[in-house]
Amino acid sequence: MTEDEKYMKAAIRQARLAAKDGDVPVGCVIVRDGVIIARARNEREKKRNALCHAELTAISRACKRLGGWRLINCALYVTLEPCPMCAAAIREARIERVVYGAPAVYSDGRRSPQTAPAPAVTGGVSEAECAALVKDFCKSIRKAPKLSNN
Repeated sequence: MTEDEKYMKAAIRQARLAAKDGDVPVGCVIVRDGVIIARARNEREKKRNALCHAELTAISRACKRLGGWRLINCALYVTLEPCPMCAAAIREARIERVVYGAPAVYSDGRRSPQTAPAPAVTGGVSEAECAALVKDFCKSIRKAPKLSNN
């Protein structure tokens, strides 16, 4: 198992927790010097907050742990390609590397719009497993009764 796969597995564990809470299964870890310094998962449904993306929460936790907002020498591992909001936060936090599992794709097969990322990006790590998490979640949510927006 490569280092990228090792950290992606940790992100996948977070994604599974998000799915159990009824959130889109996206998980994230931030690594510095071979140590996971932050873990997070999507919690938009659980916390009823549009900003509770896995990446944003992980960045916040990493900043708190390191005592500053510049996450120099850090890599972010996330199970789904970051959205433009998260990509901007990653750039602002000065994260040097992003590794994602599955590409972000709309239901009709189009790629989601992305801003050009400043960090080096590695895609496709554990892609099938990451993509299956989202696909399985979407299947299960279609079968579940509709939730109220309260």
